[in-house]
Amino acid sequence: MSELVLYDYWRSGAAYRTRIALNLKGAPFLQRSIDLRTGAQRAPAYLARNGQGLVPTLEAEGLLLTQSSAILEWLEETYPDPPLLPSRPNERAIVRAMAATVGCDIHPLNSLRILQSLRTLFGASDAQVSGWIAHWITQGFEALERTIETHGGLFAYGDTPTFADCFLVPQAYSAERFQVPLSSFPAIRRVTAHAQRQPAFLAAHPGRQPDADG
Repeated sequence: MSELVLYDYWRSGAAYRTRIALNLKGAPFLQRSIDLRTGAQRAPAYLARNGQGLVPTLEAEGLLLTQSSAILEWLEETYPDPPLLPSRPNERAIVRAMAATVGCDIHPLNSLRILQSLRTLFGASDAQVSGWIAHWITQGFEALERTIETHGGLFAYGDTPTFADCFLVPQAYSAERFQVPLSSFPAIRRVTAHAQRQPAFLAAHPGRQPDADG
């Protein structure tokens, strides 16, 4: 199999979850930094790889794979061991729903381009932007907390890592970064604390990336 190349940015939640999955799968990869703050994602050379100008992009076997959820599904099929989805269809559906709660309903509303648009298009103040961030994280975490209370073990679903943890851990990092209180979410705090102690998650942490701020 050809070498994997990940185009990412150290603080991107979508790139963070992709790094976790790659590490859990034991799939070696090279990193190419795309600094979102400088507009590197809009450079013609990068747009030729990712027409949306977003991160991550995974270059693999002559393919250019975009959208972190699609990349994780590709990894699950291409690197089946260890599995990041349960064996039973009903269980897989629950895990995918947990991941989608973050990937579809929390993270996109708090991405850099949305926060910039709130400021530039609507004149939102810093306090208003912070309130926006907290609202969507809190709403999504309320649903995830209930699901983890029902299905969680050492990890968000059961006792082994799944897609749910790949999505949840970066979102918890984002919540801490934006000072969103997590005191009302003991189940989330418990499983993310456990995950963050595991080597695959530690290596994927934003602060440990080669392009991280010093």
